[in-house]
Amino acid sequence: MFRWGVLSTAKIGRDHVLPAIADSDNGVVAAVASRDLGKARALADRFGARHAFGSYEDLLASDAVDGVYIPLPTSQHLEWAARAAEAGRHVLVEKPLALKADDIAPLIAIRDRSKVVVSEAFMVTYHPQWHKVRDLIASGTIGRLRHVQGAFSYFNVDPDNMRNKLDLGGGALPDIGVYPTVTTRFSTGREPLRVQASIERDKKFGTDIYSSVRADFGEFELSFYLSTQLANRQLMVFHGDKGFIEVRSPFNAGLYEHHRVELHNAGHTEATVFRFPGTQQYRLEVEAFVRAAQGGKDRVFSLEESVLNQKVIDAIFRAGEHDGWETV
Repeated sequence: MFRWGVLSTAKIGRDHVLPAIADSDNGVVAAVASRDLGKARALADRFGARHAFGSYEDLLASDAVDGVYIPLPTSQHLEWAARAAEAGRHVLVEKPLALKADDIAPLIAIRDRSKVVVSEAFMVTYHPQWHKVRDLIASGTIGRLRHVQGAFSYFNVDPDNMRNKLDLGGGALPDIGVYPTVTTRFSTGREPLRVQASIERDKKFGTDIYSSVRADFGEFELSFYLSTQLANRQLMVFHGDKGFIEVRSPFNAGLYEHHRVELHNAGHTEATVFRFPGTQQYRLEVEAFVRAAQGGKDRVFSLEESVLNQKVIDAIFRAGEHDGWETV
């Protein structure tokens, strides 16, 4: 069994990824590290981990783990992913991996030198609903794809939440803007050429709280909005000349709505519904990661893909500073 260590007791780890590891068929939670040893011990006990550490350095120095999961604040992702890889540990690190695409290159070099797997935790790319969307588009089911529309929003004005702290990498684009971009890129196999954007920032936090984005992919267009201060919503629609595809709960499947992909014909008179009951995308993610770390053929989200996705976010931020198009 693959022995996982986790750096931090963050909520996404506690609520989603560690339960997925515990339920997986090829890994166990072996160690937890926190700056607060008491918190590390409590979380370790919850998931049956034998080891708890009062520092991240101590966990990385231990021979009790094969790889680590990193759900630290965004501003610390690159540093600790690099330190873990240099210690010879495989690394699954929460998104966004970086705040600038150019900052990822040193981590790629460390990965190659250390010969470990390092992957940004885009769980959506492991969910079968997105593989279905990709297959439907590739097979021509909706004809010529002309427009992709997306939305992702939630309401959070907690000043203590890292998503509202600029120095920790908070903001809507880093936290959730990555999802409409990555799922469109994943489903179509295409990269955007240029973007336009309107961005609003919170006067107190300084973080971006609302964005309206238009991305030109050449043969089709992506438009989406996102916000950290709007009522909860998630939706992705892929519209072609012979039909369209709606992904009803595209990012947090099972939370915002059921796992469901709807294929509509051109006349909007027929619909085929694809359901994925019981799918656990975090479990699929960690199991695929372990198989890849152990030399298997599973595809995991690569650092090269991380660079491409972050280039889009970087361009959106630049576009938000002026009217008109910004090259990706």
